[in-house]
Amino acid sequence: MAKKSSKLKIIPLGGLYEVGKNITAIEYEDDIIVIDCGLIFPEDEMLGIDVVIPDITYLLKNREKIKGIVLTHGHEDHIGALPYVLKKINVPIYGTKLTLGLVENKFKEHNISNTILNVVKASQSIKLGQFDIEFIRTSHSIPDSVALAIHTPVGTVVHTGDFKVDYTPINGEVMDFHKLSELGKKGVLVLLADSTNVERPGYTMSEKTVGDTFKDIFLTAKQRIIVATFASNIHRVQQVVNAAVLFDRKVVVSGRSMVNVVKVATDLGYLDVPEGTLIDINDMHRYPDNKIVVITTGSQGEPMSALARIASSDHRKMELMPGDLVIISASPIPGNEKTVAKVINQLFKRGANVIYEALADVHVSGHACQEELKLMHSLLKPKFFIPVHGEYRHLKQHAGLAHELGMPKENIFIAENGSIIEFTKDSGAIVGSVPAGNILVDGLGVGDVGNIVLRDRKHLSEDGLIVVVVTISKQEGYVISGPDIVSRGFVYVRESEDLMEEARTIVRDVLTECEKNKITDWATLKSSIKDALRNFLYEKIKRNPMILPIIMEV
Repeated sequence: MAKKSSKLKIIPLGGLYEVGKNITAIEYEDDIIVIDCGLIFPEDEMLGIDVVIPDITYLLKNREKIKGIVLTHGHEDHIGALPYVLKKINVPIYGTKLTLGLVENKFKEHNISNTILNVVKASQSIKLGQFDIEFIRTSHSIPDSVALAIHTPVGTVVHTGDFKVDYTPINGEVMDFHKLSELGKKGVLVLLADSTNVERPGYTMSEKTVGDTFKDIFLTAKQRIIVATFASNIHRVQQVVNAAVLFDRKVVVSGRSMVNVVKVATDLGYLDVPEGTLIDINDMHRYPDNKIVVITTGSQGEPMSALARIASSDHRKMELMPGDLVIISASPIPGNEKTVAKVINQLFKRGANVIYEALADVHVSGHACQEELKLMHSLLKPKFFIPVHGEYRHLKQHAGLAHELGMPKENIFIAENGSIIEFTKDSGAIVGSVPAGNILVDGLGVGDVGNIVLRDRKHLSEDGLIVVVVTISKQEGYVISGPDIVSRGFVYVRESEDLMEEARTIVRDVLTECEKNKITDWATLKSSIKDALRNFLYEKIKRNPMILPIIMEV
């Protein structure tokens, strides 16, 4: 029995006010389980950053309580941060077969070998500390996705993971509605549900509709076909393979992540590719163009992806031909619209025909729209609700949807990353917060680039840099040589010699003044040079470059 004082804590450490970086801690007395551990891709102003991972300060402080990390599915925004987190807290990981296959692949890349991966099938349960966790089959854009029912001494918590309601899924495995309604009958204390598509009315179309569109397109295509989609969308890859087999085309896979995922999915039996269908990219020239389908990454216009390289003639193994048919089977993630449009324009310029979401049903979402969310709420009938997996507007809309379905407003918690939401059998409240935020990964550096470095990078990228080099005598403090001025990204020196000469005079005057006043400490010299030069340049050309004075003593 639960002690009177013991409360259940739910602490989202990522995934709120953002789409990505999903990670939630659930804590009861001395036990913590972590659900998912994802990353997010950097925003435009995070210059040079590769990926962003969650701040796990709270988990590090409580590492001895953590019983394991439980995964809902194998997308990057749910498993991508694992290699970074596991280096700090090595705890067992639980997930379905495909999810762990993708995790294992990731660990190989990061040279992590001492982890404990436990495969759990949908409809099985595991016990971690005082938590009994049931894996419940759902539908999503990657196979082997699950929702989690976490039975605690205080009550049952259901986390939907990412889901949609697809009555005709590609693998024939329909969501386990029976289990969900059974949980609803027994009573659900808290529901955490995916909010990504809450703004869209109606239902998300079945993945099968994309397969039908592919067949129609393949039927009339006379040239080579190139399909760009997310590497992890294995159902989509399967449908391309099915259409290729139907119209007697060979399949080529391009793009590192696509090659990796196709290999893992085929090895584990989640992708059915008839023998002889898949050919190496180097053997493509042996077949006529109208017998080839290329499946590639780059549906988001990522600059280094295979599709972007093909569009800009940079791909080492493949040249775009006029008449090639390119299908972009994805919708732009918010913020990526410009880069996707740029790639589409390049493809058209090179003579390709391009089909994208605006022109045909070549993409359906993996997330539930309003009617599917209503179904989830109605089946589970939770007492309390925390909308997750969405920007603030999504969480707000999802809270409104739950209220429309009859849930009292005081039972709905729009939390932030780091919020501590405490529950007893009858009550719930946000009671405080723990550290939560972004850790930036740049190359091999994790967390060593912060706001100050980003501010400098922004300054450099917008205004350029001026370096002032002066050599002064150690004893007397007078100038021996210089000042020399080096400019990078500020003005083109050869065309601005007068400006540079004037700048040099300004610095010389400052140094003469300092010499007169017997000022020799470097800090004062540097700040005097900076101030004088900054004022001069701003007055002269209304620009504010970063100014770096370098003083050498001889």
